[in-house]
This record gives sequence, C-alpha cells and structure tokens, in this order.
Amino acid sequence: MTEREDEGPGNFVEDLVREDIAQGRYARPVTTRFPPEPNGYLHIGHAKSITLNFGLSKLQKGGKCNLRFDDTNPVTEDPEFVESIQADVRWIVGDEATFDVYYASDYFEQLYEWAEQLVKKGLAYVDSRSEEVIRETRGDFHKPGVNSPFRERSVEENLDLLRRMRAGAFDDGAHVLRAKIDMQSPDIKLRDPLMYRIKKAHHYRLGDAWCIYPMYDWAHGQSDAIEGITHSVCSLEFVNHRALYDWFLKALELEQPPRQIEFGKLALTYTVLSKRRLKRLVDEGHVDGWDDPRMPTIAGMRRRGFTPEALRNFCERVGVSKNDGAVDISLLEFELREHLNETSPRVMAVLRPLKLTITNWPEGEIEHFELQNIPNDDAAGTRKVPFGRNLWVDHDDFLEEAPKKWWRLAPGKEVRLRGAALVTVNEVVKNAAGDVVELKCTWDPESRGGSAADGRKVRGTIHWVHADSAIDAEVRLYDRLFAAEDPYEGGDFLAHLNASSRQIVSDCKVEPSLADAVAGTRVQFERTGYFVVDRDSKPGAPVFNRTIALKDSWAKIAKKQGKN
Repeated sequence: MTEREDEGPGNFVEDLVREDIAQGRYARPVTTRFPPEPNGYLHIGHAKSITLNFGLSKLQKGGKCNLRFDDTNPVTEDPEFVESIQADVRWIVGDEATFDVYYASDYFEQLYEWAEQLVKKGLAYVDSRSEEVIRETRGDFHKPGVNSPFRERSVEENLDLLRRMRAGAFDDGAHVLRAKIDMQSPDIKLRDPLMYRIKKAHHYRLGDAWCIYPMYDWAHGQSDAIEGITHSVCSLEFVNHRALYDWFLKALELEQPPRQIEFGKLALTYTVLSKRRLKRLVDEGHVDGWDDPRMPTIAGMRRRGFTPEALRNFCERVGVSKNDGAVDISLLEFELREHLNETSPRVMAVLRPLKLTITNWPEGEIEHFELQNIPNDDAAGTRKVPFGRNLWVDHDDFLEEAPKKWWRLAPGKEVRLRGAALVTVNEVVKNAAGDVVELKCTWDPESRGGSAADGRKVRGTIHWVHADSAIDAEVRLYDRLFAAEDPYEGGDFLAHLNASSRQIVSDCKVEPSLADAVAGTRVQFERTGYFVVDRDSKPGAPVFNRTIALKDSWAKIAKKQGKN
C-alpha cells in the first residue's frame, strides 16, 4: 500500500494485521485471499477488495495473496467468468504482482472427509426434510428454532446416508447434511446450518464427479485453512457468518485457524453494484454485455479507458471503514482525470466536422507543425501534424451571430488554430437548406505556430484537423449509466437509466497518427475529453470510446437542481 497525504478515513484492517504481526499470532507470513464466485464479472467494489487484500500481503516479508474461485455452485458458474476474473485481477494488481490461482472445487475431497469426521464426532447429521421445511423450522429473531426429527440419527445411519448421497442414490432435495450446533441459539446462523445439498448438475471443472455440493459457509473457512490463510478479509455482510466460520474451524481442531475481519463494502452514487442487477442489465439487453463501457464492471471500465492506477488510487483514497456507505462517484472521476491528464498523449479530433478553407494558403502546399504530446513532459516527445489549405473544425466552435464574449469562430473574428496559425472568417457558405457547410478564412502569414508577430493578443484557440490527411473515425460518447444519484430509490432501478448514456457519432475526423492505433490506446482529444481505442476498430477506421469529459458536467446539473 502506498502512503498518500490526502488518504481518506484510514485502514483499520491494516492496523489489525500489523498488530497480529507484532504479536506473532501466526507462525507463517501474512497470507490473504480474494475469493470470487465465478458467476459473473467483477465490478469496482471487487477492486476495493483486491487492492486491500494484495496490499495487506505486502505488510510482511514473504506474504502473499491468493486468487481462489469459490466454485461450489455449478448451476451459475462458467469458464468465461473464470477467465474474465483472472484478467481483471492481473490488470488491477499490475504485471509485477504474482499470485497463485486456486479453486474451492480442488478441495471437495478434503471437505467431504472433514464432513464425515464431523458426523463421526456427532457434530453433523443428515436431515431428510425439504429445505423449505428446514427454513420454516429454523425460527427467527423472535422465535427459537425447532429440532429436526432426524437430529438424533445414529452416526452409522448418518454416514450411510451421506455416502449414498455422494454416490448419487437420491434425487435433488431428498436429503441435506446439517451441522449439529444449537437450534435455540440467538445467532440464527448457528441453528444447524446446511453443509451439503444434493445437486445433480454438471460442474464446469469436475464434470459429473460430484452430485453433492458444499454450502458457502462450509467451504469457505475450510478452504482458507487449507491454503494457510492468516486473515480472511471480507465485506461487512459476512459479519454474521463469523461465528459459524469460527465454529467449523474449532470443530475440526485446526491449528492457527484464519482470522475473519469484515470491512464496509464499496457503494457509489449513480451506480448499481449488485451482481444480480448487473446480470439483469446484461440479460435484458439494456447494455451490450458485461464489458459494456457503461458498466461498473472492471472489464467494462477497462474497455472504457480507465487505468488500474486510477482505480487503485481511488480505493486508497476512500480508505477502509467499518460501515457501509456510498462514495460520491465524482471522487472516482477526479482520480481518473488526474491520472489520464498526466499520462495521455494529446491529439486533435473533430467530432462534428465543419469545413474551413484558408483562401490565401497556396493550393497543395502542406506544412507540418510540431506539437507536444503531453504538455510539460519532455519525455513524451512531440508529433508533427499536417496543416494546409483545407481543414476541419468543429461545428460547435462557430456561431454566425456571436455574443460579445464569444472567443471562437465568427464572421470577422480572429482565432488561433492550435499550434498553427491565426485565421479570420471572411465568408460563411451555406447549402440550400440554410445550413452552414463551409467557412472561408484568411490567415496571417506572420503567425506560423499560432502567435502574432506584432504581439497582439488573440483570446480564442480551437482545435482542427487537416482535411486531406484526416482519418475517419467513429466516436462513442459514454456517460453515466444512471441519471439518479441513488438508482435504488423508488424500487425500480431500471427507471433511472440514463437515455443519453451513449451517443454514437460517425464521420469524425482525427489526426493521421491515429490511423493504426491499437485497442487500449488512451489519448486526450484536445478540448474534448479522454478517449480510448475500442476493440471494434479496424485498420484505418478507428473506433474511440470516451472515457470521461475534461470537466464534470454533472456538477453543473446538480447545481442547477439545487443539490449543492
């Protein structure tokens, strides 16, 4: 973890781990794990957990963090999700980080042996009632549970039934294996929780080798123990699982068991982070897949042009708290802009082209102006940009009837073409419908490079692209997927979808240097925003996704609505 002067609320988890190190609680170095279920793509909330767990593993020499797939539910899991999760974790932690990949399914045999061990100790039994009946008799916070009529089965009968369950002798739902704890416990999780259920489903890794599958609470802590995890760090929703986590480890008499620590999970304004709701967005076609650039999935954010550094910086800035709470998405956007501003080469692109002709520039003559790739960064170098008689400028930079403080193109006004020349509009050409289709200008030959030889000040500066060299491109203008600060408000999160979350602009014009830019290349379109080359690009026909605009337009909207 890095130290930042502006770091947020701090990290109590790190303090607890440091205390354990100082006290020598474990004979092994700090070992953490990130244990996703491969039933969907990771989202930015997982990025916080990844950053935290990998950061904790660096607190002690020899420490490590494992990636372990909690693949205990074959119905919802898929190799696609396994591959995407591995790619996301590698992207977040960086190429220099190494980690081992494990699967809970690799431990099925050990888990089953331990289950038989608990049966033999009289700490587990087979219940032959439906899960619905079991749920009804578990009671609630106001009513104690009721013992199952099968709770006192003999060890021999329980072992026989459990082994036949594993052998596939029973249909789904015929029996379950339960821990034998206390049906009167005030902690509902300890009221004889389920350990195994029959599920005759094909497992993506193990095929049909198993027809009983461990429940999360049975598999999780024991998987931690098998891997030698010292600190099992999880989100706050698992705080009521901790007593059961510890009970299983104690019942198995495992030495130096892992320590579970809970922290407040990440929530963002204008964002939905429920995997179930994200799946609905995908399944119902509201987005184009899990990696749609509008999605808060790590894959979607990567495709949109986010950087892992920005995500890590954001996670460190918000810190780790003991409570859940929503973080303003503008903080994430601030970190993103900060990092992109420092690392993104500048280029010029015209999204809504308007022809500009310099009438006193010689026909066919091309001059190349040298522009910096990143201001104030000599290491980033420069590029040569072609300039000539025929240019493209942006329609939004021209007004025929301009107000007093309009510093861009207008009849009779002099404007600086970024890094090239000073021009003045002399004639506005329109089509039969009255639309402006061309601006005819003259340029000051003494203004090469964009400065007047006599020192006069020209306040307006606009971007441009040489028309004869420009590359046609498609630009996808992405914005927040939800228009409401709290998409859950009112119950139907789909009602808050932002109808303007994506606008596709065709026939854009970009510098020729971008003709062969590869997918993932990040740039700043000057005066417009930060963009990334999308995988849909083809040679000579790039497609750009807007990562984020240069300024926060949502802040202005909120101010108008009286929210500031």
